[in-house]
Amino acid sequence: MQLVKILQLITKSKIVAVIRAGSSDMAIEYSEACIKGGITSVELTYTTPQVEKAITYLSEHHPHILTGAGTVLDAITAKIAIDAGAKFIVSPSFDKDTASLCNLYQIPYIPGCMTVTEMTTALSAGCSLIKLFPGGIYGPSSIKQFKAPLPQVSIMPSGGVDLENIEDWFSNGTEVVSVGGSLLKGSLNDIEDRAKKFINIVSNR
Repeated sequence: MQLVKILQLITKSKIVAVIRAGSSDMAIEYSEACIKGGITSVELTYTTPQVEKAITYLSEHHPHILTGAGTVLDAITAKIAIDAGAKFIVSPSFDKDTASLCNLYQIPYIPGCMTVTEMTTALSAGCSLIKLFPGGIYGPSSIKQFKAPLPQVSIMPSGGVDLENIEDWFSNGTEVVSVGGSLLKGSLNDIEDRAKKFINIVSNR
């Protein structure tokens, strides 16, 4: 799957579920609850023990879902995640070596940025989608402010996105959001139901 097509599918999905769990088995359970709720892009973070197991499982058992790796801090970890089946790589910050590696393998690299300077650096390294992290510090109105000098940038807010403000993020110009803590609450049934609520809000966009 080519890099551009993967990016298009991420944008089309509208929501990337960020899965942080105490074990790879728990990460799989959380992910499957989100998938049942209609989520089609899942980011499994490297704060989860043996996360590669979960990445491989989802890639093999849910090939119609985009499975990515998150909290990737370096190129070595990115390569391990790609080998495990990750279709996109997400970082809390920008790392040029990770960008180069992902470009080599035609895998989207979505780095976390907080300033226009960081965004322009990432764009220059070939990153087409930028993660605004932590998004909760800035709020939805920041999307328009960043796009004023950088109208070409696609921004995915991460952190601070919930059912109450997700509509505001899209109204201000984002094309896809990253949702973690506000999604993974309660039982697996609760997570599935909450995923459905998120999907219902963005389904007409």
